[in-house]
Amino acid sequence: MRNLCLPVLRKLLLWGACAFSAGVPAQAIRALTAADVAAVAQADPGSTLAQGWQQGVFMEIYVRAYQDSDGDGVGDLRGLTQRLDYLQALGVRGLWLMPIFKSQDQDHGYAVVDYRAIEPDYGTLDDLDELLKQAHARGIGIILDYTLNHSGADHPLFEASRSKKTGPYRDWYVWADPAPKGWTIYGKNPWYPDDFGAYFAGFSDQMPEFNLRNPQVLAWHHDNLRFWLNRGVDGFRFDAVGNLVENSAMGWEGQEQSHRTMADVQALLKGYAKRYLVCEAPGDAIGFGAENSCGSSFAFGHNNRLVSAALGNPGAIEQVAHYFDKAPPGMAQFASNHDAFAGQRLMDRLQGDEARYRLAAASYLLEPGTPFVYYGEEIGMAGGAGLGGDHRLRTPMSWSSGAAGFSTVAPFRKPSANVASHNVEREEGAPDSLLSYYRGLIALRNQYVSLRSGSYGSVRVEGWSQSFARVAQEETSLVLLNYADKPALVPVKDLPVGSRLQQVWPAAQAGQILLLDASGAVPLPPLSAAVFILRNTP
Repeated sequence: MRNLCLPVLRKLLLWGACAFSAGVPAQAIRALTAADVAAVAQADPGSTLAQGWQQGVFMEIYVRAYQDSDGDGVGDLRGLTQRLDYLQALGVRGLWLMPIFKSQDQDHGYAVVDYRAIEPDYGTLDDLDELLKQAHARGIGIILDYTLNHSGADHPLFEASRSKKTGPYRDWYVWADPAPKGWTIYGKNPWYPDDFGAYFAGFSDQMPEFNLRNPQVLAWHHDNLRFWLNRGVDGFRFDAVGNLVENSAMGWEGQEQSHRTMADVQALLKGYAKRYLVCEAPGDAIGFGAENSCGSSFAFGHNNRLVSAALGNPGAIEQVAHYFDKAPPGMAQFASNHDAFAGQRLMDRLQGDEARYRLAAASYLLEPGTPFVYYGEEIGMAGGAGLGGDHRLRTPMSWSSGAAGFSTVAPFRKPSANVASHNVEREEGAPDSLLSYYRGLIALRNQYVSLRSGSYGSVRVEGWSQSFARVAQEETSLVLLNYADKPALVPVKDLPVGSRLQQVWPAAQAGQILLLDASGAVPLPPLSAAVFILRNTP
Protein backbone atom coordinates (compact mmCIF):
# COMPACT_ATOMS: atom_id res chain seq x y z
CA MET A 1 0.00 0.00 0.00
CA ARG A 2 0.92 3.64 -0.16
CA ASN A 3 1.78 6.44 2.19
CA LEU A 4 -1.11 8.95 1.96
CA CYS A 5 -2.47 11.98 3.79
CA LEU A 6 -5.78 10.25 4.54
CA PRO A 7 -6.14 9.45 8.25
CA VAL A 8 -9.10 7.12 7.75
CA LEU A 9 -9.96 3.56 8.66
CA ARG A 10 -7.83 0.44 8.43
CA LYS A 11 -4.89 1.24 6.09
CA LEU A 12 -5.14 5.00 5.98
CA LEU A 13 -5.50 5.58 9.72
CA LEU A 14 -1.84 4.87 10.43
CA TRP A 15 -0.20 6.07 7.24
CA GLY A 16 2.30 8.87 7.54
CA ALA A 17 2.98 12.22 6.00
CA CYS A 18 1.75 12.68 2.44
CA ALA A 19 4.34 12.24 -0.30
CA PHE A 20 2.48 14.73 -2.53
CA SER A 21 3.29 17.65 -0.26
CA ALA A 22 4.26 21.17 -1.21
CA GLY A 23 7.90 20.24 -0.61
CA VAL A 24 7.96 17.88 -3.60
CA PRO A 25 8.79 19.72 -6.84
CA ALA A 26 6.26 19.39 -9.65
CA GLN A 27 7.37 17.33 -12.62
CA ALA A 28 6.54 18.08 -16.22
CA ILE A 29 3.99 15.62 -17.61
CA ARG A 30 5.40 14.08 -20.75
CA ALA A 31 3.36 13.22 -23.81
CA LEU A 32 2.16 9.70 -24.49
CA THR A 33 4.41 7.84 -26.93
CA ALA A 34 4.07 4.67 -28.95
CA ALA A 35 6.67 3.05 -26.69
CA ASP A 36 4.36 3.48 -23.68
CA VAL A 37 1.75 1.17 -25.16
CA ALA A 38 3.83 -1.03 -27.48
CA ALA A 39 3.01 -4.73 -27.43
CA VAL A 40 5.63 -7.01 -25.88
CA ALA A 41 5.93 -10.64 -26.96
CA GLN A 42 7.07 -13.35 -24.57
CA ALA A 43 10.81 -14.00 -24.75
CA ASP A 44 11.76 -16.02 -21.69
CA PRO A 45 15.52 -15.84 -21.07
CA GLY A 46 15.21 -18.86 -18.78
CA SER A 47 16.40 -19.03 -15.20
CA THR A 48 19.62 -20.13 -13.53
CA LEU A 49 17.99 -20.25 -10.09
CA ALA A 50 17.59 -23.51 -8.24
CA GLN A 51 14.33 -25.39 -8.58
CA GLY A 52 12.09 -24.36 -5.70
CA TRP A 53 13.98 -21.14 -4.93
CA GLN A 54 10.57 -19.54 -4.37
CA GLN A 55 10.21 -21.52 -1.13
CA GLY A 56 13.29 -19.90 0.36
CA VAL A 57 13.31 -16.86 2.64
CA PHE A 58 12.75 -13.46 0.98
CA MET A 59 13.93 -10.05 2.11
CA GLU A 60 11.63 -7.06 1.51
CA ILE A 61 13.80 -4.08 0.58
CA TYR A 62 12.96 -0.40 0.29
CA VAL A 63 15.68 0.54 -2.19
CA ARG A 64 15.64 4.22 -1.19
CA ALA A 65 16.63 3.18 2.33
CA TYR A 66 19.07 0.33 1.74
CA GLN A 67 22.40 1.62 0.41
CA ASP A 68 23.49 4.86 -1.25
CA SER A 69 26.25 4.30 -3.82
CA ASP A 70 26.62 7.80 -5.28
CA GLY A 71 26.60 10.15 -2.28
CA ASP A 72 23.21 11.79 -2.73
CA GLY A 73 21.70 10.46 0.51
CA VAL A 74 19.29 8.16 -1.33
CA GLY A 75 19.63 4.40 -1.71
CA ASP A 76 19.90 3.02 -5.24
CA LEU A 77 20.22 -0.17 -7.27
CA ARG A 78 24.02 -0.05 -7.39
CA GLY A 79 24.06 0.25 -3.63
CA LEU A 80 21.86 -2.81 -3.32
CA THR A 81 24.18 -4.71 -5.65
CA GLN A 82 27.07 -3.84 -3.33
CA ARG A 83 25.21 -5.49 -0.44
CA LEU A 84 24.38 -8.79 -2.16
CA ASP A 85 27.17 -10.64 -0.36
CA TYR A 86 25.59 -9.69 2.97
CA LEU A 87 22.20 -10.96 1.78
CA GLN A 88 23.74 -14.17 0.46
CA ALA A 89 25.44 -14.76 3.82
CA LEU A 90 22.11 -14.21 5.55
CA GLY A 91 20.76 -17.08 3.46
CA VAL A 92 17.90 -15.35 1.64
CA ARG A 93 16.82 -16.80 -1.69
CA GLY A 94 14.71 -13.90 -2.94
CA LEU A 95 14.41 -10.10 -2.75
CA TRP A 96 11.17 -8.16 -3.03
CA LEU A 97 12.00 -4.63 -4.14
CA MET A 98 9.41 -2.04 -3.18
CA PRO A 99 8.47 0.09 -6.24
CA ILE A 100 11.41 1.06 -8.44
CA PHE A 101 9.46 2.27 -11.50
CA LYS A 102 9.51 5.96 -12.32
CA SER A 103 6.91 7.67 -10.13
CA GLN A 104 5.63 11.14 -9.31
CA ASP A 105 5.72 10.80 -5.52
CA GLN A 106 9.53 10.59 -5.14
CA ASP A 107 9.18 8.43 -2.06
CA HIS A 108 7.00 5.32 -1.83
CA GLY A 109 6.83 4.79 -5.58
CA TYR A 110 3.21 3.64 -5.96
CA ALA A 111 2.18 6.63 -8.11
CA VAL A 112 3.80 5.24 -11.26
CA VAL A 113 4.28 7.47 -14.30
CA ASP A 114 6.26 5.02 -16.46
CA TYR A 115 5.80 1.27 -16.09
CA ARG A 116 8.83 0.51 -18.27
CA ALA A 117 11.42 2.81 -16.72
CA ILE A 118 13.44 2.95 -13.50
CA GLU A 119 13.02 5.78 -11.00
CA PRO A 120 16.02 8.07 -11.76
CA ASP A 121 16.92 8.28 -8.07
CA TYR A 122 17.54 4.53 -8.18
CA GLY A 123 19.52 4.31 -11.41
CA THR A 124 18.93 2.89 -14.88
CA LEU A 125 17.79 -0.25 -16.65
CA ASP A 126 21.46 -1.19 -17.00
CA ASP A 127 21.80 -0.97 -13.22
CA LEU A 128 18.85 -3.33 -12.82
CA ASP A 129 20.34 -5.74 -15.36
CA GLU A 130 23.58 -5.80 -13.38
CA LEU A 131 21.70 -6.33 -10.12
CA LEU A 132 19.86 -9.27 -11.67
CA LYS A 133 23.08 -10.75 -13.01
CA GLN A 134 24.87 -10.50 -9.67
CA ALA A 135 21.89 -11.69 -7.63
CA HIS A 136 21.34 -14.71 -9.87
CA ALA A 137 25.03 -15.60 -9.60
CA ARG A 138 24.45 -15.85 -5.83
CA GLY A 139 21.29 -17.93 -6.18
CA ILE A 140 18.99 -15.02 -5.30
CA GLY A 141 15.84 -14.15 -7.26
CA ILE A 142 14.35 -10.66 -7.52
CA ILE A 143 10.66 -9.75 -7.67
CA LEU A 144 9.37 -6.24 -8.35
CA ASP A 145 6.44 -4.39 -6.81
CA TYR A 146 3.71 -3.86 -9.43
CA THR A 147 0.52 -1.81 -9.20
CA LEU A 148 -2.37 -2.97 -11.39
CA ASN A 149 -4.93 -0.91 -9.52
CA HIS A 150 -3.90 2.60 -10.50
CA SER A 151 -1.22 4.83 -11.99
CA GLY A 152 -0.02 8.22 -10.88
CA ALA A 153 -2.17 11.16 -12.01
CA ASP A 154 0.82 12.40 -14.03
CA HIS A 155 0.99 9.25 -16.14
CA PRO A 156 0.60 10.23 -19.82
CA LEU A 157 -2.15 7.63 -20.21
CA PHE A 158 -4.27 9.40 -17.61
CA GLU A 159 -3.56 12.73 -19.25
CA ALA A 160 -4.79 11.26 -22.54
CA SER A 161 -7.82 9.79 -20.78
CA ARG A 162 -8.87 13.01 -19.08
CA SER A 163 -8.21 15.37 -22.02
CA LYS A 164 -11.56 14.79 -23.73
CA LYS A 165 -14.80 12.91 -23.21
CA THR A 166 -14.15 10.67 -26.17
CA GLY A 167 -10.89 9.31 -27.43
CA PRO A 168 -8.89 6.09 -27.66
CA TYR A 169 -7.78 6.17 -24.00
CA ARG A 170 -10.87 7.57 -22.30
CA ASP A 171 -12.03 4.10 -21.23
CA TRP A 172 -8.63 3.14 -19.82
CA TYR A 173 -9.60 4.72 -16.48
CA VAL A 174 -12.86 4.68 -14.51
CA TRP A 175 -15.07 7.69 -15.31
CA ALA A 176 -18.64 8.69 -14.55
CA ASP A 177 -20.73 11.75 -15.42
CA PRO A 178 -22.28 12.72 -13.14
CA ALA A 179 -20.34 11.22 -10.26
CA PRO A 180 -22.28 8.45 -8.47
CA LYS A 181 -23.57 9.26 -5.01
CA GLY A 182 -23.40 7.26 -1.81
CA TRP A 183 -19.83 5.99 -2.19
CA THR A 184 -17.45 5.90 0.76
CA ILE A 185 -14.11 4.11 0.67
CA TYR A 186 -11.75 4.37 3.63
CA GLY A 187 -13.89 7.18 4.98
CA LYS A 188 -14.00 9.41 1.90
CA ASN A 189 -15.73 9.90 -1.45
CA PRO A 190 -13.57 8.16 -4.13
CA TRP A 191 -14.99 10.18 -7.05
CA TYR A 192 -13.10 13.32 -8.09
CA PRO A 193 -14.59 15.95 -10.44
CA ASP A 194 -12.57 16.83 -13.52
CA ASP A 195 -13.16 18.77 -16.73
CA PHE A 196 -15.16 16.02 -18.42
CA GLY A 197 -16.74 14.03 -15.62
CA ALA A 198 -15.45 12.46 -12.42
CA TYR A 199 -12.72 9.87 -12.14
CA PHE A 200 -12.50 7.09 -9.59
CA ALA A 201 -9.56 6.90 -7.16
CA GLY A 202 -10.05 4.83 -4.03
CA PHE A 203 -6.75 5.77 -2.38
CA SER A 204 -5.92 9.33 -3.46
CA ASP A 205 -6.85 11.87 -6.12
CA GLN A 206 -3.25 11.45 -7.32
CA MET A 207 -3.80 7.74 -7.98
CA PRO A 208 -6.61 7.36 -10.57
CA GLU A 209 -7.73 3.78 -11.05
CA PHE A 210 -7.48 1.80 -14.26
CA ASN A 211 -10.61 0.36 -15.85
CA LEU A 212 -9.65 -3.30 -15.56
CA ARG A 213 -12.87 -4.35 -17.31
CA ASN A 214 -11.29 -3.02 -20.50
CA PRO A 215 -9.42 -5.86 -22.28
CA GLN A 216 -7.00 -3.32 -23.77
CA VAL A 217 -5.91 -2.22 -20.30
CA LEU A 218 -5.38 -5.78 -19.13
CA ALA A 219 -3.43 -6.59 -22.29
CA TRP A 220 -1.25 -3.51 -21.72
CA HIS A 221 -0.49 -4.57 -18.15
CA HIS A 222 0.44 -8.02 -19.42
CA ASP A 223 2.79 -6.38 -21.92
CA ASN A 224 4.40 -4.45 -19.06
CA LEU A 225 4.90 -7.65 -17.09
CA ARG A 226 6.47 -9.37 -20.07
CA PHE A 227 8.78 -6.36 -20.51
CA TRP A 228 10.32 -7.09 -17.10
CA LEU A 229 10.11 -10.88 -17.26
CA ASN A 230 11.93 -10.83 -20.59
CA ARG A 231 14.78 -8.94 -18.88
CA GLY A 232 15.13 -11.73 -16.34
CA VAL A 233 13.07 -10.38 -13.45
CA ASP A 234 11.92 -13.37 -11.38
CA GLY A 235 8.37 -12.28 -10.58
CA PHE A 236 6.23 -9.68 -8.88
CA ARG A 237 4.52 -8.61 -5.70
CA PHE A 238 1.13 -7.17 -6.66
CA ASP A 239 -0.26 -4.28 -4.68
CA ALA A 240 -3.86 -3.92 -3.46
CA VAL A 241 -5.36 -6.75 -5.52
CA GLY A 242 -8.56 -6.67 -3.48
CA ASN A 243 -9.29 -3.28 -5.05
CA LEU A 244 -8.84 -4.05 -8.74
CA VAL A 245 -12.51 -3.96 -9.77
CA GLU A 246 -15.33 -2.12 -8.00
CA ASN A 247 -18.93 -3.00 -8.80
CA SER A 248 -20.91 -0.68 -6.55
CA ALA A 249 -20.82 1.48 -3.46
CA MET A 250 -21.35 -1.69 -1.43
CA GLY A 251 -19.27 -4.03 -3.61
CA TRP A 252 -15.86 -2.48 -4.02
CA GLU A 253 -13.46 -4.93 -2.38
CA GLY A 254 -12.59 -8.53 -3.15
CA GLN A 255 -14.86 -8.83 -6.18
CA GLU A 256 -14.85 -11.99 -8.28
CA GLN A 257 -13.46 -10.08 -11.29
CA SER A 258 -10.38 -9.23 -9.21
CA HIS A 259 -9.72 -12.92 -8.56
CA ARG A 260 -10.11 -13.71 -12.26
CA THR A 261 -7.74 -10.89 -13.18
CA MET A 262 -5.06 -12.31 -10.90
CA ALA A 263 -5.63 -15.87 -12.11
CA ASP A 264 -4.88 -14.63 -15.63
CA VAL A 265 -1.72 -12.93 -14.40
CA GLN A 266 -0.67 -16.13 -12.65
CA ALA A 267 -1.17 -18.01 -15.93
CA LEU A 268 1.06 -15.49 -17.69
CA LEU A 269 3.88 -16.02 -15.19
CA LYS A 270 3.56 -19.79 -15.49
CA GLY A 271 4.61 -19.37 -19.12
CA TYR A 272 8.07 -18.41 -17.83
CA ALA A 273 10.55 -20.66 -16.05
CA LYS A 274 10.74 -20.59 -12.23
CA ARG A 275 8.85 -17.33 -11.71
CA TYR A 276 6.94 -16.31 -8.57
CA LEU A 277 4.12 -13.94 -7.70
CA VAL A 278 2.61 -12.91 -4.40
CA CYS A 279 -0.32 -10.61 -3.71
CA GLU A 280 -1.29 -8.06 -1.08
CA ALA A 281 -4.94 -8.51 -0.09
CA PRO A 282 -5.49 -7.65 3.59
CA GLY A 283 -9.28 -7.96 3.25
CA ASP A 284 -9.18 -11.60 2.04
CA ALA A 285 -5.67 -12.99 2.34
CA ILE A 286 -6.71 -16.64 2.19
CA GLY A 287 -9.10 -16.11 -0.73
CA PHE A 288 -6.46 -14.43 -2.88
CA GLY A 289 -3.92 -17.04 -1.83
CA ALA A 290 -5.99 -19.76 -3.51
CA GLU A 291 -4.79 -21.38 -6.74
CA ASN A 292 -7.75 -19.94 -8.70
CA SER A 293 -6.63 -16.42 -7.79
CA CYS A 294 -3.05 -15.28 -7.05
CA GLY A 295 -1.82 -18.63 -5.81
CA SER A 296 0.07 -16.88 -3.00
CA SER A 297 -0.72 -13.90 -0.80
CA PHE A 298 0.55 -12.32 2.39
CA ALA A 299 -0.89 -13.79 5.57
CA PHE A 300 -2.40 -10.59 6.95
CA GLY A 301 -3.91 -11.09 10.38
CA HIS A 302 -1.62 -14.04 11.03
CA ASN A 303 1.26 -11.56 11.48
CA ASN A 304 -0.57 -9.93 14.38
CA ARG A 305 -1.31 -13.28 15.99
CA LEU A 306 2.38 -14.20 15.73
CA VAL A 307 3.24 -11.11 17.76
CA SER A 308 0.45 -11.76 20.25
CA ALA A 309 1.59 -15.36 20.68
CA ALA A 310 5.17 -14.21 21.29
CA LEU A 311 3.79 -11.94 24.02
CA GLY A 312 2.28 -15.03 25.68
CA ASN A 313 -1.40 -14.89 24.68
CA PRO A 314 -2.71 -18.49 24.83
CA GLY A 315 -5.59 -17.79 22.44
CA ALA A 316 -3.16 -16.41 19.86
CA ILE A 317 -0.89 -19.44 20.28
CA GLU A 318 -3.85 -21.67 19.43
CA GLN A 319 -4.71 -19.54 16.38
CA VAL A 320 -1.10 -19.52 15.15
CA ALA A 321 -0.88 -23.29 15.50
CA HIS A 322 -4.06 -23.92 13.51
CA TYR A 323 -3.79 -21.18 10.86
CA PHE A 324 -2.74 -23.67 8.19
CA ASP A 325 -5.71 -25.90 8.86
CA LYS A 326 -7.50 -23.69 6.30
CA ALA A 327 -4.86 -21.42 4.76
CA PRO A 328 -3.15 -22.55 1.54
CA PRO A 329 0.41 -23.81 2.19
CA GLY A 330 1.86 -21.20 -0.16
CA MET A 331 0.90 -18.21 1.99
CA ALA A 332 3.59 -15.56 2.42
CA GLN A 333 4.53 -15.22 6.08
CA PHE A 334 5.79 -12.01 7.68
CA ALA A 335 6.09 -10.33 11.06
CA SER A 336 6.23 -6.70 9.85
CA ASN A 337 6.46 -4.74 6.63
CA HIS A 338 6.56 -1.22 5.19
CA ASP A 339 2.96 -0.30 6.06
CA ALA A 340 1.93 1.08 9.44
CA PHE A 341 -1.53 -0.48 9.11
CA ALA A 342 0.21 -3.88 9.37
CA GLY A 343 1.89 -2.86 12.62
CA GLN A 344 5.06 -1.15 13.77
CA ARG A 345 8.50 -2.70 13.40
CA LEU A 346 8.78 -5.97 15.30
CA MET A 347 11.24 -4.53 17.84
CA ASP A 348 8.74 -1.82 18.76
CA ARG A 349 5.78 -4.20 18.94
CA LEU A 350 7.69 -6.45 21.33
CA GLN A 351 9.00 -3.49 23.33
CA GLY A 352 12.63 -4.45 22.92
CA ASP A 353 12.23 -7.95 24.39
CA GLU A 354 14.76 -9.91 22.32
CA ALA A 355 13.78 -13.32 23.71
CA ARG A 356 10.20 -12.86 22.52
CA TYR A 357 11.55 -11.32 19.30
CA ARG A 358 13.48 -14.52 18.54
CA LEU A 359 10.43 -16.60 19.35
CA ALA A 360 8.25 -14.62 16.91
CA ALA A 361 10.91 -15.05 14.22
CA ALA A 362 11.17 -18.79 14.80
CA SER A 363 7.39 -19.13 14.68
CA TYR A 364 6.98 -17.84 11.15
CA LEU A 365 10.31 -19.01 9.74
CA LEU A 366 9.55 -22.62 10.71
CA GLU A 367 5.86 -22.75 9.74
CA PRO A 368 4.71 -23.47 6.14
CA GLY A 369 4.71 -20.80 3.48
CA THR A 370 7.28 -18.42 2.06
CA PRO A 371 8.73 -16.17 4.79
CA PHE A 372 9.41 -12.49 4.11
CA VAL A 373 11.85 -10.69 6.41
CA TYR A 374 11.53 -6.88 6.37
CA TYR A 375 14.94 -5.25 5.85
CA GLY A 376 16.60 -4.57 9.20
CA GLU A 377 14.38 -7.04 11.04
CA GLU A 378 17.34 -9.43 11.17
CA ILE A 379 19.28 -6.95 13.34
CA GLY A 380 16.33 -5.70 15.41
CA MET A 381 15.89 -2.26 13.82
CA ALA A 382 13.33 -0.09 15.58
CA GLY A 383 11.24 2.61 13.96
CA GLY A 384 12.61 6.05 13.24
CA ALA A 385 12.83 8.46 16.17
CA GLY A 386 10.44 11.39 15.85
CA LEU A 387 8.83 9.99 12.70
CA GLY A 388 5.20 9.01 12.19
CA GLY A 389 3.14 6.85 9.89
CA ASP A 390 4.90 4.82 7.23
CA HIS A 391 8.02 7.01 7.33
CA ARG A 392 8.75 5.60 10.78
CA LEU A 393 9.08 2.15 9.22
CA ARG A 394 11.15 3.17 6.20
CA THR A 395 14.38 4.50 7.67
CA PRO A 396 17.91 3.99 6.32
CA MET A 397 19.34 0.52 6.91
CA SER A 398 21.43 0.44 10.08
CA TRP A 399 24.76 -0.77 8.72
CA SER A 400 26.74 0.98 11.46
CA SER A 401 26.11 3.06 14.57
CA GLY A 402 25.57 6.20 12.48
CA ALA A 403 24.64 7.15 8.93
CA ALA A 404 28.11 6.46 7.50
CA GLY A 405 27.32 2.86 6.62
CA PHE A 406 24.37 3.95 4.49
CA SER A 407 25.71 7.12 2.83
CA THR A 408 28.63 9.54 2.85
CA VAL A 409 26.17 12.45 3.30
CA ALA A 410 23.11 13.12 5.44
CA PRO A 411 20.51 10.49 4.46
CA PHE A 412 17.08 11.31 3.09
CA ARG A 413 15.43 10.40 6.41
CA LYS A 414 16.30 10.09 10.10
CA PRO A 415 17.76 6.75 11.18
CA SER A 416 16.25 4.02 13.33
CA ALA A 417 15.85 4.99 16.98
CA ASN A 418 18.18 2.17 18.06
CA VAL A 419 20.81 2.55 15.34
CA ALA A 420 23.58 2.84 17.95
CA SER A 421 22.85 -0.52 19.57
CA HIS A 422 21.36 -2.58 16.71
CA ASN A 423 23.40 -2.42 13.55
CA VAL A 424 25.20 -4.86 11.25
CA GLU A 425 28.69 -3.72 12.25
CA ARG A 426 28.01 -4.38 15.92
CA GLU A 427 26.18 -7.70 15.44
CA GLU A 428 28.41 -9.18 12.74
CA GLY A 429 30.34 -12.09 14.22
CA ALA A 430 28.66 -11.91 17.63
CA PRO A 431 27.31 -15.43 18.25
CA ASP A 432 24.52 -14.23 20.54
CA SER A 433 23.29 -11.42 18.25
CA LEU A 434 19.97 -11.29 16.46
CA LEU A 435 21.83 -11.34 13.16
CA SER A 436 23.50 -14.63 14.09
CA TYR A 437 20.13 -16.00 15.22
CA TYR A 438 18.47 -15.18 11.89
CA ARG A 439 21.40 -16.52 9.90
CA GLY A 440 21.33 -19.76 11.85
CA LEU A 441 17.59 -20.24 11.58
CA ILE A 442 17.52 -19.43 7.86
CA ALA A 443 20.46 -21.80 7.27
CA LEU A 444 18.51 -24.52 9.08
CA ARG A 445 15.51 -23.93 6.86
CA ASN A 446 17.70 -24.05 3.76
CA GLN A 447 19.29 -27.31 4.92
CA TYR A 448 16.12 -29.33 5.54
CA VAL A 449 13.56 -29.81 2.80
CA SER A 450 10.87 -30.62 5.37
CA LEU A 451 11.23 -27.10 6.83
CA ARG A 452 11.14 -25.45 3.39
CA SER A 453 8.28 -27.26 1.76
CA GLY A 454 7.07 -30.08 3.97
CA SER A 455 3.46 -30.76 4.89
CA TYR A 456 2.15 -29.48 8.21
CA GLY A 457 0.53 -31.71 10.80
CA SER A 458 0.59 -33.43 14.20
CA VAL A 459 -0.28 -30.06 15.73
CA ARG A 460 -0.59 -29.92 19.48
CA VAL A 461 -1.17 -26.90 21.71
CA GLU A 462 -1.07 -27.07 25.48
CA GLY A 463 -1.04 -23.96 27.61
CA TRP A 464 1.77 -21.71 26.46
CA SER A 465 3.39 -24.24 24.14
CA GLN A 466 2.86 -25.78 20.72
CA SER A 467 4.44 -28.48 18.61
CA PHE A 468 4.01 -29.56 15.00
CA ALA A 469 5.65 -31.75 12.39
CA ARG A 470 6.87 -30.91 8.88
CA VAL A 471 7.16 -33.86 6.52
CA ALA A 472 8.75 -34.04 3.05
CA GLN A 473 9.93 -37.12 1.20
CA GLU A 474 11.54 -39.39 3.85
CA GLU A 475 12.32 -36.53 6.23
CA THR A 476 10.31 -35.51 9.28
CA SER A 477 11.14 -32.48 11.40
CA LEU A 478 9.52 -31.72 14.75
CA VAL A 479 9.18 -28.09 15.81
CA LEU A 480 8.49 -27.11 19.43
CA LEU A 481 7.86 -23.64 20.81
CA ASN A 482 7.58 -22.59 24.45
CA TYR A 483 5.95 -19.16 24.73
CA ALA A 484 5.99 -19.22 28.54
CA ASP A 485 8.54 -17.33 30.63
CA LYS A 486 9.38 -20.51 32.54
CA PRO A 487 10.57 -24.01 31.53
CA ALA A 488 7.95 -26.34 30.10
CA LEU A 489 7.44 -29.93 29.08
CA VAL A 490 6.12 -29.56 25.54
CA PRO A 491 3.90 -32.48 24.49
CA VAL A 492 4.24 -33.90 21.00
CA LYS A 493 1.66 -35.75 18.97
CA ASP A 494 1.65 -38.95 16.91
CA LEU A 495 5.11 -40.17 17.98
CA PRO A 496 5.46 -43.48 19.86
CA VAL A 497 7.51 -43.99 23.00
CA GLY A 498 11.16 -44.51 22.10
CA SER A 499 11.12 -42.30 19.02
CA ARG A 500 14.68 -41.20 18.32
CA LEU A 501 14.94 -37.44 17.89
CA GLN A 502 18.12 -35.69 16.82
CA GLN A 503 18.23 -32.04 17.85
CA VAL A 504 19.28 -29.60 15.11
CA TRP A 505 18.23 -26.32 16.76
CA PRO A 506 19.41 -24.42 18.74
CA ALA A 507 22.88 -24.81 17.30
CA ALA A 508 24.45 -25.26 20.76
CA GLN A 509 22.46 -28.48 21.25
CA ALA A 510 22.76 -29.72 17.67
CA GLY A 511 23.54 -33.41 17.39
CA GLN A 512 22.10 -34.45 20.74
CA ILE A 513 19.80 -37.48 20.65
CA LEU A 514 16.57 -37.62 22.62
CA LEU A 515 14.55 -40.81 23.09
CA LEU A 516 10.91 -39.93 23.66
CA ASP A 517 9.75 -41.39 26.97
CA ALA A 518 6.28 -42.34 28.20
CA SER A 519 5.41 -38.71 28.99
CA GLY A 520 5.44 -37.92 25.26
CA ALA A 521 6.90 -34.52 26.06
CA VAL A 522 10.15 -32.65 25.48
CA PRO A 523 11.66 -30.23 28.03
CA LEU A 524 12.19 -26.70 26.72
CA PRO A 525 13.70 -23.58 28.34
CA PRO A 526 11.57 -20.42 28.72
CA LEU A 527 10.75 -18.45 25.57
CA SER A 528 12.52 -20.81 23.22
CA ALA A 529 12.20 -22.89 20.07
CA ALA A 530 13.69 -26.28 19.30
CA VAL A 531 13.83 -28.39 16.14
CA PHE A 532 14.42 -32.13 15.96
CA ILE A 533 14.77 -34.52 13.04
CA LEU A 534 13.07 -37.89 13.47
CA ARG A 535 15.76 -40.48 12.83
CA ASN A 536 13.82 -43.68 13.42
CA THR A 537 11.08 -45.28 15.47
CA PRO A 538 11.09 -48.55 17.41
